[in-house]
Amino acid sequence: MDKIDNLDKKILCILSQNARIPFKDVAASCGVSRAAIHQRVQHLMDNGAITGSGFDVNPKSIGYSTCTYVGLNLERGSMYKNVVQRLNAIPEIVECHFTTGPYTMLVKLYAKDNEQLMDLLNNQLQSIPGVVSTETLISLEQSIKREVPVKADADQ
Repeated sequence: MDKIDNLDKKILCILSQNARIPFKDVAASCGVSRAAIHQRVQHLMDNGAITGSGFDVNPKSIGYSTCTYVGLNLERGSMYKNVVQRLNAIPEIVECHFTTGPYTMLVKLYAKDNEQLMDLLNNQLQSIPGVVSTETLISLEQSIKREVPVKADADQ
């Protein structure tokens, strides 16, 4: 990933607060041309500083009422990539992390109800070769969701 300069940080700060802001407004706020903003944003995307653009769908609005974190312990850490391939085939899993601490992996998934959650755990996750145990944590409420803060040098 290339070095991010102060103008890039300012652009990221503006876009992280409102990804739908017109580039002309970003340009005006940064004191540069629209073309410069287009080039910078494309460069930030190409280099992985901006990893997505889209809308976040509220899972509850489409019937997924249960947010769950599942800690997985593997027989061997070296099985991680094979397990990830299997997990990737389960559409209810929205995040997967290789972790330190009490679990080898931590996944976040959504289920429509407890019956589906039980199926996901018993028939899908626990049946993956190499998974030796799971621990389930059900989220009762998401209190904070945000991007990491981006500050230009002048803002720090």
